[in-house]
Amino acid sequence: MPVSLVLPESNTYLHQIGPTPLVRISPGNSHRESQEPGDHATGIWCKLEFLNPSGSTKDRIARHILEKAWRRGQLSSGDTVVEASSGSTSIAFALACSQMGLHFVAFIPDTATSERELIIKAYGGEVRRVSGGMPEVLRSAREASEAEGWFLGRQFSNGDNTEAHRLNTGPEILGQIPGGSVDAIVSGVGTGGTLRGLYEAFDGAGCPVSAHAAIPRDLALFGSNLECCSLRFSSDVPGVVEGLSEIYSGWKCDRLREWEIRDQDCLELTRQLWKLGFPVGPSSGLNLAAAMKVSTDLGPEAQVVTVFPDRMERYFSHKVFEEIRNRP
Repeated sequence: MPVSLVLPESNTYLHQIGPTPLVRISPGNSHRESQEPGDHATGIWCKLEFLNPSGSTKDRIARHILEKAWRRGQLSSGDTVVEASSGSTSIAFALACSQMGLHFVAFIPDTATSERELIIKAYGGEVRRVSGGMPEVLRSAREASEAEGWFLGRQFSNGDNTEAHRLNTGPEILGQIPGGSVDAIVSGVGTGGTLRGLYEAFDGAGCPVSAHAAIPRDLALFGSNLECCSLRFSSDVPGVVEGLSEIYSGWKCDRLREWEIRDQDCLELTRQLWKLGFPVGPSSGLNLAAAMKVSTDLGPEAQVVTVFPDRMERYFSHKVFEEIRNRP
């Protein structure tokens, strides 16, 4: 017998979720280290953002953007939200909208994996695939927003993206890491919100922090999924246009350094993380590879922080699983 369920507003779990764990991983050691207060042994501190409700760090920006729009009077129950996203942000918006009584329409590249489309639809979202790269997807979402009067998330330019990490993720990490101080923050660059927001949080708290962008050497590995990987500022990379992320390209930071990472290193580290019990996507391998380089460069006493952005399930048809799919 069909049953209609109503989620009480006070019980909306999107607003009850606690801080994601921060764990330390030592390169060359298959065991996670302890996290005792005052313990400054070598290792890289990894924020397990794949444990957010929809499985990625994008939950933070979706909730923050929508809540601020609601308070400003830009959104009310039953309204439609639209976003251009190759996967993770659309999934996060779909979940948040389902919790807030909003309708969601995702514009995604036609190369996005089927897993992502299914997840978005499962949360009640609508999916519209667009031929071409992310510039075409962005244009289609913007045109639909203007024509229909829908609220556009604008993840690549919305300052609330950065603010979500500056006000929430950053303070969480400072409350978790021994000594309450960070020397370096490492992240791939999709929208740039995570890297910039965390840097601003740590810098604003007085940490001697530097920012480090992880750039995959062969972006073809990741396809047109910018959120999964990083922006490479080269006109010959399909689906990537210099300046696409206004959050990153407009950022003036004199303590920013970019690190190129081999695509195969990203895949290998992702698979190693699986064997340690971390159900992550390839962006986690990218971030960890860059964090290892930063840790070596800064020395064993430096407290290096990175992010494991999302879960493995949305990558089952991705190249990272090819080896497992081909096993007898």
